[in-house]
Amino acid sequence: MGDYLLLKPRSVLLASVCLLPVLLVCGPHGGALAQTVSAQVAPGGSIAAINVSGNRRIQTDTITSYMVVQPGDPFDPQRINESLKTLYATGLFKTVSITRAGNNLDVAVVENPTVDQVLFSGNKAIADKDAQAAVSLKSRSVFTPEAAEADRQALLDAYAKKGYFNATVTPNYIQLPDNRVNVVFQCSDGVQTKISRIAFIGNEHFSQGALREVVSTRQSAWFRFLSSSDQYNPDRIEYDEYLLRKFYLHKGYVDFSVISANAELSPDRKSFYLTYDIHEGPRYRVSSLKIVSGIRTLTGKDLSGLVPLSAGDWFDGDALVEGVTALNTRALNLGYAFAQVNPQVQSDPVNKTVAITLNVINGPRVYIQRIDITGNTRTEDKVIRRELTVAEGDGYNQAKIDQSTKHLKDLGFFKDEKITSSPGSTPQQVILNTAVTEQATGQFSLGGGYSSSLGALLNTGLSQNNFLGTGVNTSINAMLAQRGTQVNLGVTNPYFLDRNLIAGFDLFRSSTYSYTAQSTSYSYSESDIGADARLGYRFNDHVRQSFSYTISERNVYNVPAGSSIYITSEQGVSSLSQISQTMTFDYVDDDLNPTSGLLADLTTDFAGAGGTAKFVRISPDITFYIPLERIFGSNDWVLKLSATGGDLIPLFGYHDRITDRFFLGGDSLRGFADGGVGPTTVQTAADSAAGVNYGGQSVGGRVMWTQSTEVKFPLPVSPDLGLSGFAFVDVGSLSGARQISGGSYGPQPLNNTTAPRVGAGVGLSWNTPFGLINLSLADPVVKQKGDQTQQFRVSFGTRF
Repeated sequence: MGDYLLLKPRSVLLASVCLLPVLLVCGPHGGALAQTVSAQVAPGGSIAAINVSGNRRIQTDTITSYMVVQPGDPFDPQRINESLKTLYATGLFKTVSITRAGNNLDVAVVENPTVDQVLFSGNKAIADKDAQAAVSLKSRSVFTPEAAEADRQALLDAYAKKGYFNATVTPNYIQLPDNRVNVVFQCSDGVQTKISRIAFIGNEHFSQGALREVVSTRQSAWFRFLSSSDQYNPDRIEYDEYLLRKFYLHKGYVDFSVISANAELSPDRKSFYLTYDIHEGPRYRVSSLKIVSGIRTLTGKDLSGLVPLSAGDWFDGDALVEGVTALNTRALNLGYAFAQVNPQVQSDPVNKTVAITLNVINGPRVYIQRIDITGNTRTEDKVIRRELTVAEGDGYNQAKIDQSTKHLKDLGFFKDEKITSSPGSTPQQVILNTAVTEQATGQFSLGGGYSSSLGALLNTGLSQNNFLGTGVNTSINAMLAQRGTQVNLGVTNPYFLDRNLIAGFDLFRSSTYSYTAQSTSYSYSESDIGADARLGYRFNDHVRQSFSYTISERNVYNVPAGSSIYITSEQGVSSLSQISQTMTFDYVDDDLNPTSGLLADLTTDFAGAGGTAKFVRISPDITFYIPLERIFGSNDWVLKLSATGGDLIPLFGYHDRITDRFFLGGDSLRGFADGGVGPTTVQTAADSAAGVNYGGQSVGGRVMWTQSTEVKFPLPVSPDLGLSGFAFVDVGSLSGARQISGGSYGPQPLNNTTAPRVGAGVGLSWNTPFGLINLSLADPVVKQKGDQTQQFRVSFGTRF
């Protein structure tokens, strides 16, 4: 409505809106715009001419072309009435009449007005652009009451999709000169209709609360203000029926069915009551499981052990799907591109058992004729095609197509991605249709909080994961904290030169004000400014290797007078010219929230191709994720076993610096402070007599190892809160610092033991819209002299 005020005088607008609005949907006898038709024709004779009057915008020839009768035709009342109906059906005319004048037909019309503007007023829940997209009336289109009523209903449907079921829409028009109108849809959003109650009928083995956690729809609660899960959505209800079936099949209830899912609007139209009527049936065990191979060179023995089910187990639909997938994959890996696995499940209701037969057959040879891509309004075709594991001419393979769909999903560029097939030009060919729906890939982040290592902090970032639709990732991030600042600009091309190469570079600057020991006042500042260039290669979906070159300038400064020689000797600027390689083995099931699989890295750094630093540094890291669902009945229970190591080897007589060494503690060994584990300076009697405190200052180490055992578990709260718990035991050691012979007050000994330290505790993870926050409470069960402990810790962005 604001746009209309800019185009028309305010006085005219107020008069038009207040005095002239007329409801578009009128009764059969009401409304200035109601359409009327009439024909008064006597039979006999032939039509000499057709005279059209009243038309101002529509050409006469156009009008006569719609008529059934033409000059020279007889005066047939039935055909003339058909002509009348045809003219009316065009929707171009408000009134039409056909009369006979001698041997001529007189056609008198009053044209429907044309739309000048379509405006919206009172709409807050739906943006003007979304409302405009929902209606069919546009500028310069022909106005009809039927079109206005259809658009009113379309707007109500748009409101319903957003959960506003008590919204109202009233269409009005404003008469303008030259038979034009402005259409104004007066909207009232009402209140968002939430789901206040979810109930289940027929459930005997699982409680109401347990089943409410299975479905994606949620009951309305104060903490769901950032979620739409408590809004009524018919598509989500259909998906919830699938989730219920999947859950019950996973638990062994083969006969389960959803009888109905009813959503009842409350009398005040402010909430919904959602009720699922279900039939559970009995729980079934597996009586037998057979693998029958119809491929001569591929026996059932070759495929045995791939299905995580056996006779005597409770039936598990998820395990059966997993087994079918494993059999397909094994057949594919053995070269049978057209192999298919057809499961047969025979139930015995009397004994409550199922017999499973997995038939492996060599399916018909079908090839991919063409791959069509639709929906990519922004992303280039080649960005999508390079993620597909199939190409034109390849044999049709469903496993590879599913893998391609996963690759597209992992990009994060699309809201929806589907690959379907349609018949090709021959029975042996298919056309793959890849349909995607674009979504915003740019992100602006602004957050703040508190970190135990950095203090109060503020971070902001701007990133674009699909720069100009090319698939290139660009980002700039900055963090300002009490004890440090960081700025990073990065660009990564996942298909450099359109090849299987990952290339990129970073520009970075960081400054950290680090406390060497919490029990002393000694501290120093450290800065690092530089750049790196990266190049990587993917061997397959699980193995990749990357190389990088880093050049930077490190500076240790603000060292207080009277500090230990281990700190004062580090003061000054050093340069780093480093070549690194990382080999990664990634077999986890989910990159963001892994529950099973292996993730291993081996990083090797070589410093010495220029710069003052000369060393080799080796850093292995391995993590196993083990699901505990079979024990606890929930996939939120996960066991994580991880181990890391590090070895710094100086070269060419180089004396390693504090900026080169490993530090242990904080997130890497919970229960201890950042840098609180490892070699520390010892306070001697000479130091005390001289009135200085050199003791307890961390200097880092050359040799480091850690091992962590952690169990993640759900909390008895709604999953929508994003809360989960974890318990852990961390073990680690850091040693190997270079001994310095002496300082101003005599020799400076070190606590440099290789003895392990142990920390154990519990924690809370909170997955917020601003990032992951971890709170942990740990006890340093085993510690050594000089170690600095920290029982409570807050950290950001560290995932389980």
